Amino acid sequence: MDTKQIEYILKIADENNITKAAEKLFITQPALNQQLIKLEKELGVQLFHRSRTDWRPTEAGLIYLENAKQILLTKQNTYKMIQDLAYEQNGNLSVGFTPGRGSIMLSAVYPQFHKEYPNITVSPQELSVKTQQALISKGELDIGFQTLCKKHRTSDEYVDIASEEIMLVVSDKHPIAKLYETSKEQFPSINISYFSNDPFVLMYKQSTIRELIDDIFNNAGITPNVLFETSSNRTILTMIKANICCGFVPKYYLNLEDNSIKCFSLPDLTTWDIVASYKKDSYLSCPAKRFLEMASEFLSQNSCKNISD
Repeated sequence: MDTKQIEYILKIADENNITKAAEKLFITQPALNQQLIKLEKELGVQLFHRSRTDWRPTEAGLIYLENAKQILLTKQNTYKMIQDLAYEQNGNLSVGFTPGRGSIMLSAVYPQFHKEYPNITVSPQELSVKTQQALISKGELDIGFQTLCKKHRTSDEYVDIASEEIMLVVSDKHPIAKLYETSKEQFPSINISYFSNDPFVLMYKQSTIRELIDDIFNNAGITPNVLFETSSNRTILTMIKANICCGFVPKYYLNLEDNSIKCFSLPDLTTWDIVASYKKDSYLSCPAKRFLEMASEFLSQNSCKNISD
């Protein structure tokens, strides 16, 4: 089933520019333009409004793009179904995961998966949640393992794996750490207003956890003193241990035997979900289902455990 022309047109729409699309497709711009003109002549309509910087689909173009995506999805599903019938299954499985726990999951799951499916090539990609979601919606990523809130979910499919608390973490030298001396709770509850003047190191703005944290500050009417932003939970913990700042860290990354930090819950328990995601209406092959099963089991068992540095 040759769908090359469809893929060309979809790439023009993705890039909003025929020159950029040609670069991504590794063909010349005139060759791509020729394919588009050929299709438009065949259909008798123009598919894109042309300009130097913005190629927007026409009304006819929108209809074509919507149905073209379904054609590609049908092709992908058909091939996966047929491959499942083969005695020796082969093919590719693209898997996305967020930095940190994702690589640990892959290291734990891959050896057994490869033993069961030696002819399946796994293509792992360390990606942000939003990048994963974009690739899944385009059919360019088979499965994504993500941490997010309900409001961050797209229209694609989600499999709930576990729920995880986000902790407010301070150095043991912070004045508020004295609460541990009198509290009987493992994680004493504390109001964020106590930290209105403290410096924070936070995750970068495009991360799903940052939006959750910003909501905490906004609901309390606080503008946080952000020392700097990072993409690493380990960096946040390093800065906290040095008594430079406070921070929010998913429970998974905390070593509760580390006496140099103190962890607090917020009055309104702050959690997010650990999930797996794949394209809506897509067919998950047997190898994909097995990888999903193995990874979900690992993440579920380890979501409440704590890791050390």
